[in-house]
Amino acid sequence: MNESKAKIKKRIKIYAEITDFESIARRYFINNFYDGMLTTLGIILGFFILFRGQQTINSHIIILTGLTTSISMFMSGLSGSYISEKAEQKRLKASLNKAMGIIKKKKEKEEGDKLLEEKEIKKAMLIDNFHDENQIKKSNLKKSNNKEKKAKTIQKKAERFASIIISLVNGVSPFLGGIVPLIPFFFAVKMEINLFIFSFLIVFICIIFLGIFVGFISQESLWKNVLQMLVAFGLTIIISILLLDIQLYM
Repeated sequence: MNESKAKIKKRIKIYAEITDFESIARRYFINNFYDGMLTTLGIILGFFILFRGQQTINSHIIILTGLTTSISMFMSGLSGSYISEKAEQKRLKASLNKAMGIIKKKKEKEEGDKLLEEKEIKKAMLIDNFHDENQIKKSNLKKSNNKEKKAKTIQKKAERFASIIISLVNGVSPFLGGIVPLIPFFFAVKMEINLFIFSFLIVFICIIFLGIFVGFISQESLWKNVLQMLVAFGLTIIISILLLDIQLYM
């Protein structure tokens, strides 16, 4: 069992070195988690305006609306990312194969020229063991081709694995981000303004942690990244409230 786990870990490490899927998945997670939070935040802001305007709001409606939006983001991220990543991997593979083909042809030409030159020299020198040496070189060339085929197989598996992981991250991250602002409403007995305040606070705290995480990854100022994200958070609230207020009282 431990040997099997060790093999799986080793294989994943090789796949990561080939495709660098870890950094791509990390980037997707941060961006999409953030997008998911702000998307659901916009929905909650709409309900907040209605609640402030003395409209009757049920917490179940907010939860259902947020959940359906999060599920839509999950399906969109999962399918869209898989299709786009698969297409991108195919394009990269085609470019790589083309480059490898050119290198291979050049290598084969050089080997052929070298063999021909050696053949002429050894014929002139009447060396009897040329045929054996020629066979050895052909055998080495065959082994080299087998190694290339094995490398291509590993690369293909690595690309498929990377596409699946990135697609899952791209789907799950906005779903989780969309659920986060809904947390207070799952515990609601009756609708109160405190539920909206708690929702905004949870998003605020998550954005701070995301900003710090991005700062660690990029080796930049932590507070600079936090501030940039909080500015987007603040603008979302201000613009949404202004637009919804105008729409409500028109």
